[in-house]
Amino acid sequence: VQLQASGGGLVQPGGSLRLSCVFSGFTLDGYSIGWFRQAPGKEREGVSIISAYDRRTRYANAVKGRFTISKDNAKSTVYLQMDDLKPEDTAVYYCATRSGRLVVSAQLDAAQYPYWGQGTLVTVSS
Repeated sequence: VQLQASGGGLVQPGGSLRLSCVFSGFTLDGYSIGWFRQAPGKEREGVSIISAYDRRTRYANAVKGRFTISKDNAKSTVYLQMDDLKPEDTAVYYCATRSGRLVVSAQLDAAQYPYWGQGTLVTVSS
């Protein structure tokens, strides 16, 4: 299992970025995949995931209405479209995956995901 995240950068408040995560070694059948972030001095937190079995998307409350997760099976890529970015969105963003079911309450728990890509830094600043 391999994941490669990209697309981070410096953006002004209110701006947009799209992150990409190219994955290999598995298909999304039976795997949940998503985005997590870690800001300086803070714990890693879940941002958004696509769940393995019902294919539903989940979002952290802090990003609902601003971020959109999507996937392109043909390209083995998962995207995170981030709009109306705020300084508090500044963090290293990671993509991660796991197989098997998770209860809804655990789907954004970073500790439940064993496979991680390297991070990509998003800085929101004027």
